[in-house]
Amino acid sequence: MPSRNKKGPRIALFGANGQLGQDLSAIAATRGLDLIALQRPRFDATDLAGLHAALADLDFDIAVNSVAVTRVDDCEKDPAPAVAINAHFAQALAKACAARKARLVQVSTDYVFGGQASRAPLDEDAAPAPINVYGETKLLGETLARQAHDDVIVARVASLFGVAGASGKGGNFVETMIRFGREHGALKVVADQMMSPTSSWDAAEAILDLIRIEATPGLYHVVNSGAASWHAFASAIIDRAGVSATVSPIPTTEFPTPARRPPYSVLANAKVEKALGRSMPAWQDALDKYLTAKGHRQT
Repeated sequence: MPSRNKKGPRIALFGANGQLGQDLSAIAATRGLDLIALQRPRFDATDLAGLHAALADLDFDIAVNSVAVTRVDDCEKDPAPAVAINAHFAQALAKACAARKARLVQVSTDYVFGGQASRAPLDEDAAPAPINVYGETKLLGETLARQAHDDVIVARVASLFGVAGASGKGGNFVETMIRFGREHGALKVVADQMMSPTSSWDAAEAILDLIRIEATPGLYHVVNSGAASWHAFASAIIDRAGVSATVSPIPTTEFPTPARRPPYSVLANAKVEKALGRSMPAWQDALDKYLTAKGHRQT
């Protein structure tokens, strides 16, 4: 992998305005990395024809693609934007990277799972089984990118919460639970969907570490350790933030949504831990760190 200066390879970050993108930018700055943060209007992920022109003046060795349509219910109602950005943009960027011999890090999701029978943590060899349009388009993006280029790291993340908040969602689950808890004093949260709560800061650190060590191309589950239902996650948030509110469990059937959610999408992270030579923090520790950073933590 090229390394033309003391800062190492130059990284082009697509989707720098999201919560993962902002954490990637912040960590890169603290590490003194050579990273260029890209977002509209400098480039438009929907303009595939103009992508090559947009890349023409960019000098980079590695591209990180954290661009995505992430509003799961909107994807179900109108799949076209998700197909264009989650899948076809990933393919176009992979082709552009292949042409210039640059590595691509494609950020994906635990929502590539959900329809499988297994209720054990899913490793990178598990067969994908998406159950909604968002998951289908992200899986297609993974597949098309890896078909177009042989130097692709797919970093699957899950249930992200970050200090910046999700730019397309107006916040994140942690902030929503704290706000609703304070406003209403009682919450009802689904208890039959299991996932891997993950700090976007921890995910960003791991992704930059995979780049630093020149990890082997392939799939990596980049998540905090441990698993929780949304109800258990919400209960921990309310308790650790010292919010006076009750959190009652409900089944998914009592909270219908346009898009189905995976009943089980817990990701096993042993592969990324082995590659990095360290453990990923437990989600509870990551939550405490987040709440402290946001001024919510109660001791």
